[in-house]
Amino acid sequence: MRYFAILLLTATAASSQPFGAGLKAGVPLTDFVDAASNNNFNFLANTDRLVIGAFAEVRLPFSLGIEFDALHRHIEYTATQGANSTKVTSGAWEFPLLLKYRLHGKIARPYVDAGVAWDSLQGLQESILAGTPIGAPSAVRHNTVSGFVLGGGLDVHFLLIHIQPEIRYTRWFDKHFLDPTQLLKSNQNQAEFLVGISF
Repeated sequence: MRYFAILLLTATAASSQPFGAGLKAGVPLTDFVDAASNNNFNFLANTDRLVIGAFAEVRLPFSLGIEFDALHRHIEYTATQGANSTKVTSGAWEFPLLLKYRLHGKIARPYVDAGVAWDSLQGLQESILAGTPIGAPSAVRHNTVSGFVLGGGLDVHFLLIHIQPEIRYTRWFDKHFLDPTQLLKSNQNQAEFLVGISF
């Protein structure tokens, strides 16, 4: 009986795909940058409503998996002081490394995941919209920050395709942006809705 159970477990593992890779896209549920104004300065942030990238997953025994993502989004804000106005744009690459656990199910399997993430600013640019520069890039505090990730979703398996909608929360340990006036700062609590499609 024991040998039959081992044979059955081996056949099940062999019939499943041990590796998956695909595309992931979604929308942020929170603003990446919080912006405010006072009598002297006016900050206006523009949150890009698209997160897109790729991911790969190693599917392990006992319903476990390890997932690595590379997700990109665009960041933009303007800073105004009197007649002077500056726009700052940057890309941000986010790299989550997650341990995933799937619950039982035939076609749709709920899952939870947790892990760590790194986020890095790339291609930071400042353009003068009016007047003279007002030092807007001085708001950059860290080019790279790290944090922890929690998420949950549903893995829908149809033929060879996995469709995985997920709600994900990230708590960053520090801020990318923190202006000396405290009017512009990164949001350390990040929530996203993501959908992954893999084979």
